[in-house]
Amino acid sequence: MDELDSAIVEHLQRDARQTNRELARKLGIAPSTCLERVRALRNRGVITGYHAAVDLRALNRPVQALLAVQVRPLSREVIEGFKQYAAGLPEVLSVFVVAGSEDFLVHVAVPDVDQLHSFLLDRFGKRREIVTFRSSVIYQHLSNPVTSPLRPTGIE
Repeated sequence: MDELDSAIVEHLQRDARQTNRELARKLGIAPSTCLERVRALRNRGVITGYHAAVDLRALNRPVQALLAVQVRPLSREVIEGFKQYAAGLPEVLSVFVVAGSEDFLVHVAVPDVDQLHSFLLDRFGKRREIVTFRSSVIYQHLSNPVTSPLRPTGIE
């Protein structure tokens, strides 16, 4: 990716609803060049999609938690099965397969702490492959709206 590609990606991450003409104007390039570059970024898999950010409170899901889950036996079948199971639950926002003492981190959003407790008992407590799980309620969540490419270390 060159500097123009990086600038296009940054602007689209900040506002994916802007028109191609607006984006081209901000970047100081011709609209046809801008459109060609955006298409190339999509074709190369750099831009993987566009989405709408939503307020979880507006969806009656103000309580978020990270659930650390350990499963056994550690096999591809068990890992894949649990990953698919967790990702299919309506309360789940993200599933991360991780290294360390836990095998998964599961990000959930629910209406209240009682619903979180019920979710843990009903959805995770009855799964035979789960050895243990721990929950951490999220008080605040910040995320960077723009992901920029990183230069390899040691190169100037």
